[in-house]
Amino acid sequence: MKKIRDYIAIFFLFILYSYFVCISNIPNEVILLSGEELNIKTLLGIETTEISKVSNENVNKTNIEVSLFGLAPIKNIDATILEDYEIMPLGKVIGLKLYTNGILIVGMSEIEDESHSLVKPFDKLDIKEGDTIIKVNETEISSIENLKTEVNKSKGRNLDLTLLRDGTILTANIKPVRTKNNEYKLGLWVKDAATGVGTASFYEPKSQKFAALGHGITDNDTGKLINIDFGEVVTSKIVSITKSEHGKAGEIKGAIGRQPTIGEVTKNTDFGIYGKINNMSLLNMGSRQSVKVALRNEIQRGEAEMLCTLEDGITKSYKIKIEEIYYDNDFNNKSMLIEVDDEELLKKTGGIVRGLSGSPIIQNGKFIRCSYQCFSK
Repeated sequence: MKKIRDYIAIFFLFILYSYFVCISNIPNEVILLSGEELNIKTLLGIETTEISKVSNENVNKTNIEVSLFGLAPIKNIDATILEDYEIMPLGKVIGLKLYTNGILIVGMSEIEDESHSLVKPFDKLDIKEGDTIIKVNETEISSIENLKTEVNKSKGRNLDLTLLRDGTILTANIKPVRTKNNEYKLGLWVKDAATGVGTASFYEPKSQKFAALGHGITDNDTGKLINIDFGEVVTSKIVSITKSEHGKAGEIKGAIGRQPTIGEVTKNTDFGIYGKINNMSLLNMGSRQSVKVALRNEIQRGEAEMLCTLEDGITKSYKIKIEEIYYDNDFNNKSMLIEVDDEELLKKTGGIVRGLSGSPIIQNGKFIRCSYQCFSK
């Protein structure tokens, strides 16, 4: 009898956990095109109801209530519905310079103090790789130089670090170590910026907003999404292309050091980089026209084209095939599976290489997606 009760308890805990995960994964905000249905994963009893609507020019805003059996409200979704939305597909390789909101901790190491002993100032403290230092005592930290200044000013006195971890504010009291060079250190490896190249996906002429990559930029050391304060978009010159091989991804390498700034980055998300382009002329788009954005249910398996730049200044269209479409996927940046079978593209890259993520896909004259999984023929 006790085993039966245990099994029943485990079953109900599993049900509760399933509902908790489902509700947690429901987004707080969504953007839909006119005619597109809200598509979220739900379980029995989880219902959605439109409770308010505001219209403004070509944009409608709707508040959707998520409830349990229509009785107990559990969440609200702010939905933006766009009418006749048109964007300009880009497919241009750009440079990105991102500056963190605070200082990112990417590692920890022992320090040799002035008596030649190895010390770990961070030992037994709740400090982890991936945490961001945003304050030392009451001083906001915006660069590595700021951090060094505050640590050396301490003269070995304890410091209160304010940390950001997955959206939660934490504090840690740490004692800097004096080295034989009369410097003070915490034993923390940190960084305050990240740079790289990627593909710009689209540009919206009215607002000057753009999107790139189709995925977020993560830190190489921690694997976590970089929490940015601001960023720059610059032009990029392609230096070389390393072809993909079986079991080894290729890469586009670009030069961004002295390239002119053309815009700013405001968001680094799991679905891509977003911001504003202020000087579109430097991308040399020529007579490229805007196209309508396809509804999700308009996307079909079969032939499509992908726009990308493999030579400086030359953006071309390459044939691909859409093999699978994940209509109900609103939770990560993999919305379709594509096959690369264009002989010219395969000859140049061996398939999809690092730096091409975010290349726009066009089908039946409409922009469909810039995030996908792919394989080569």
